Amino acid sequence: MKRYASKDIRNIALIGHGTTGKTTLAEAMLYVTGATSRMGSVDEGTAAFDYLEEEVEKKFSVSTAIGFVEDRGCKTNILDTPGFADFAGEVAAALRVVDAAVVVIHAGHGIEVGTERGWKQAANRGLPRLLFVNQMDRDNLDFDALLASLRERWGNGVAPYTLPVGSGESFKGTIDVLAGKAYIDTGKGDGSVEESEIPADLRDAFEAASEALMEAAAESDDSLLEKYFEEGELSREETLRGLHSGVAKGSVFPVFCGCAPSNIGVRRLLDAIVELCPSAIESGEYDIVDDDGNPGKAAIETDGPAVALVFKTQVERHVGELAFIRVMSGTVKTGQDLRNLNRDANERVGHISLPRAHDKVDVSEVVAGDLAALVKLKHTSTSDTLAADAKASKVRPPAFPRPLISNAIRAKSKADEDKIGNALARLRQEDPTFHVTTDPELKQTVVSGMGEVHLDLITKRLQTRYGVEVETSRPRIAYRETIRGRSEAHYRHKKQSGGRGQFADVHIRVETAERGSGYEFVNAIVGGVVPGKFIPAVDKGIRELLPDGVLAGYPIIDVKVTLYDGGFHAVDSSEMAFKIAARQAFKKAFLDAKPVLLEPINNVSITIPESYMGAVMGDLTSRRGRTQGMEPDGAFTTILAQVPEGEMYRYSTQLRSMTGGRGAFESSHSHYEEVPADIAPRVIEEARKAKEEAE
Repeated sequence: MKRYASKDIRNIALIGHGTTGKTTLAEAMLYVTGATSRMGSVDEGTAAFDYLEEEVEKKFSVSTAIGFVEDRGCKTNILDTPGFADFAGEVAAALRVVDAAVVVIHAGHGIEVGTERGWKQAANRGLPRLLFVNQMDRDNLDFDALLASLRERWGNGVAPYTLPVGSGESFKGTIDVLAGKAYIDTGKGDGSVEESEIPADLRDAFEAASEALMEAAAESDDSLLEKYFEEGELSREETLRGLHSGVAKGSVFPVFCGCAPSNIGVRRLLDAIVELCPSAIESGEYDIVDDDGNPGKAAIETDGPAVALVFKTQVERHVGELAFIRVMSGTVKTGQDLRNLNRDANERVGHISLPRAHDKVDVSEVVAGDLAALVKLKHTSTSDTLAADAKASKVRPPAFPRPLISNAIRAKSKADEDKIGNALARLRQEDPTFHVTTDPELKQTVVSGMGEVHLDLITKRLQTRYGVEVETSRPRIAYRETIRGRSEAHYRHKKQSGGRGQFADVHIRVETAERGSGYEFVNAIVGGVVPGKFIPAVDKGIRELLPDGVLAGYPIIDVKVTLYDGGFHAVDSSEMAFKIAARQAFKKAFLDAKPVLLEPINNVSITIPESYMGAVMGDLTSRRGRTQGMEPDGAFTTILAQVPEGEMYRYSTQLRSMTGGRGAFESSHSHYEEVPADIAPRVIEEARKAKEEAE
């Protein structure tokens, strides 16, 4: 294939809510540019971009797929990202390596939670954004009302670049506002159009859109603004220049409309990507971090040493593990030795391919700004930096979201126990939003992800890739034990069974300590009633008991223990005797000091459309949640609440059900609180049964 210079490469991500038609739009882009001979279908399982087994089965994207088209002398890399919230990490990785985003909006649904989430992610990256209103063939659409809502949400920089000709079943083409022409679909389904004059009934809408587009272009450039004020208009070339500048600055957001399944409006979008979006190296620099994590910038040197970021790793059948890279500077070539700056290891570049969805195009080198796939790297994972110069700075990696749901996991058989650790580690390297922790306190391995679908996918991959059968269950909650009162206890340990005996006498006082202070031991012995050499044994005996608890087997926190009296025997006393006596005295005192269970409380932020407020608030109440506040934001409201961690199990599924998939949430640990009196006995009984079963 043709070798493209860095200035002729565009990198764009298709982002937005699920079911807006992002994958179908990507398929249409391939088809109308001749990259494929037929239009792939998500529903029929023939989509080039949804080619993983899980995607064919589920009929939606679970992974970012990468393809490219060659058009108008440029190579445009297209990253089709999942819209499902469980795979938000894929979007984060994609947005790290593109230079613009196309926000795909369902014409009938408008701005949805996934749309808003994608927009904010792109805005935080400072990415230029185009908007594509898809599925204009749906009934009962009002494009003007939708456009007004987009402007209300994202400002007057939202300007229509194309207008629809007809809607619903009568949707048949678009008006290119800049060209001043209508492009009517020929009905062949291949994106071909017939150019015509603007229909008379749309002339007023065109004039208004033309003025808005010209004003947006003028406001992005002082010289253009001056000319616009003087002459009242700009040429097409001047308007394009102004729009390009405004899009790059993030002050202009052109709006396109169409119907991807029918290939209507796709050509206009592709033309605009080449004309309006910045090239892969236009900024002249890329983001880096130093060894302390401080951000910075490095210059893009097309002729300099190679630097590349691994933004995604993926295992594909018959291929193996692929490392997808963006070359930030220089050129990566086959046979080249690169240093993995994150792991201080060398990698030999053996094979380079340009991904075109499920196909790959083999090449010998890849230039700055381009995307490629490398195979059989030995030491490299997602977020690693590869560089020809070992002294180069690391590229700033994607910022991945934190997991929202957890399951306990264990191998079904003894044979699988030996394989599960390595398999989970490999999956963790591939997917940074998948976390694995082994909790010695709760004696279980916990896997965490972005949602149930995400964790189900992980479970399936364990079986299909690594042959590991697993069972999942609800994770145990990390309760804590403490006291609300104060008590004293005395225990004398005395044992005589021939030979040297055991003797220790301990008097302790137990009282509550400030929350978060942990454990405090106070030596209040006077007169040597307990020799100094045995006092550390008292402290140690109690410390050894704390992790196992007294009330229900959970760790004890926030207690103050004072040793104030005791006794010893000159011959029979020992450190072990005092440890035993201390533990027994502490158990008695703890149970007499109003012991209570504490449960972890999470800070939860839930973003939903206003219409679902009642259902979500009612559900939060049923989970013992306490609302801390609300933050209206356009058509959405964010509820801030505190909810017990034990009540959040599978909340992502419930929220999705309540809101028709339009709700999103984040959760993080806040603090511990006392378990209500009506719930604590059940928790204690469950802990007792679990202990008996374990024994």
